[in-house]
Amino acid sequence: MEKIKSAPTALDAVPEAVQKKTGEIAESGETYLETILVIKERRSNGLVRAVDVANELKLSKPSVSRGLGLLKEKDLIRIGLAGDIEFTPEGRKMAESIFKRHQYLTVFFKSVANVPSDVAETDACRIEHVISDKTMKGIIKYLKDHELV
Repeated sequence: MEKIKSAPTALDAVPEAVQKKTGEIAESGETYLETILVIKERRSNGLVRAVDVANELKLSKPSVSRGLGLLKEKDLIRIGLAGDIEFTPEGRKMAESIFKRHQYLTVFFKSVANVPSDVAETDACRIEHVISDKTMKGIIKYLKDHELV
C-alpha cells in the first residue's frame, strides 16, 4: 500500500491541517495555490511566475493572471516587481491544506478503492475542492487506523 509523501512543509496536526475554509476562494483559486506550491517545491530557487502556473495548468497567461490577481486581493499571495509569486502566511497554509487533501484522497482511492493511479489523481483533484471537513477527517482516520499513511 502506498504511503503519503511528506508535505512540502511539515504539517503534524493532520486533521486541522486539511480543514477547508468553505467559501473563501473558488476551485480555480485553490488549484492555483496548490500549483504554485508544487512548482516552488520542485525548483531549487523556488521561483514561480504567472507563466509557470499557466504552463503547468495548460491555461492562458491572461486567465491565470486574473486568477492570481484575485488571490492577491484576498491577501493569499504577493507578486513582486519581477513577477515572482510569494505566499502570504495564510496563502501558504491554505496551499498546504489543499495539497494534503489531494494526497490523502489519492491514497484513499488507490489503496482502498483500488483505482488506477491516473484516475485516483484526477478524481482527487476534483474532489479536494468540495469535500467536507467531516468526510475528510473520516478518510484520514480510516487511512491512519489501517496504517496506510
